[in-house]
Amino acid sequence: MGHYVPHTDAEIVQMLTFLGMSSLDELFASVPEVLRLAGGLDMADGLSEPDTLDAMERLAERNRRAGRELVCFAGGGAYDHEVPSTVRRVAFRSEFVTAYTPYQPEVAQGVLQALFEYQTLLCRLTGMEVANASLYDGASACVEAVNLAVSATGRQTVLLSDGVNPNWRQVLETFAAGTGHDYIRCDVVNGVTRWPDDVQPAALLVQYPNYLGCLEDLAAARQLADKTGALLLVAFDPVAAGLLHSPGHFGADVVVGEGQPFGTPLSFGGPYLGLFACKRDHVRRLPGRLVGETVDADGRRAYVTTLRTREQDIRREKASSNVCTNQTLIAVACAVQLAWLGTEGLRELAVRCARGTRYTREALLAIDGVEPLSDAAVFREFAVTTPTSGDVVVERMAEEGFLAGVPLGDEYGERGLLISVTERRTRDEIDAFVAAFEKVIR
Repeated sequence: MGHYVPHTDAEIVQMLTFLGMSSLDELFASVPEVLRLAGGLDMADGLSEPDTLDAMERLAERNRRAGRELVCFAGGGAYDHEVPSTVRRVAFRSEFVTAYTPYQPEVAQGVLQALFEYQTLLCRLTGMEVANASLYDGASACVEAVNLAVSATGRQTVLLSDGVNPNWRQVLETFAAGTGHDYIRCDVVNGVTRWPDDVQPAALLVQYPNYLGCLEDLAAARQLADKTGALLLVAFDPVAAGLLHSPGHFGADVVVGEGQPFGTPLSFGGPYLGLFACKRDHVRRLPGRLVGETVDADGRRAYVTTLRTREQDIRREKASSNVCTNQTLIAVACAVQLAWLGTEGLRELAVRCARGTRYTREALLAIDGVEPLSDAAVFREFAVTTPTSGDVVVERMAEEGFLAGVPLGDEYGERGLLISVTERRTRDEIDAFVAAFEKVIR
């Protein structure tokens, strides 16, 4: 079992030849050395499957888990928000868990209605006119937003803010190798994006709040988009929408985001939920699945997937997207939590995050050697610099019982650390975190 792979040696050679590579080591050369297993697992040859699984479980138990063993102050795209018991109870009913693709609306009214309600809630959250039934995650939603913009404008160049999640930017650049899109990176200066004014792009892509937690000037981005005839694409934080103006308020053409904060635990990084909404003008370019409301032969309210005879389904060579599905169960969980919170509940959630973030930030900045990475206003997370590297701080804080944050690395500064505070963090936890932080940087 330890050496089992589902490919023959001949198939592996054929694959490598097609890729123009000489070995599997060359194929995996992009994987950082620190993540590679240099000498194989220290396991005896010929172990039975139960013995092998037992050994792997013991290895897994050496990990320390956020929520049980580590108090989580990490964010950067995945957040330790509360998932109410109501959400788990409703979303994981067998009707939703076992629902199949709703090709036959006469037997899928329940899940279709749930997705229609999800779309409606997302339109309210984003301030847009139409939303799809979800995409895979925030990164893929960004890709599809760019595809839509290029299709709509006929241009290939996209202004990409360095304030967009770097993982999402990597996905965008990977897809661009096939689509031919040209990204112009735009610097973040003191927490906000500095846009060039001498380019005629297809779109501007900005995150709000951005990866560093700072509030971008969407009005300025909209003004530049109008000046250049570009679309404004906004990757927004759905929790922040409880407190801040929606991207639609600023005139965004397409709004995308990560829906994980509503109804989905951290879950080792996925599966998550890609949010996607746009102006009605672009509905024919909308990727993925779209549920509409109509009436049946007896005049009763009914729901169907609509606009399905689009290029992405029947004329793939002309398609702006090849996504024809959605994250149904996770979208339903998101809709249940949004409905459970309501307008006031969402505002209370956002306010609690913002207050906890401000309290934590001020307490950390009172420690000698801790400095803000920028002076821009923040919402739920913020970046600081410390006397030592962010990686070292995270490692030391784990010994104190905290997942301290996300090291920012070379792009934003080796000594930078991104810290997030959700509604789950109590004042006692924050005070203990600050005390441990001061201890480890000494």
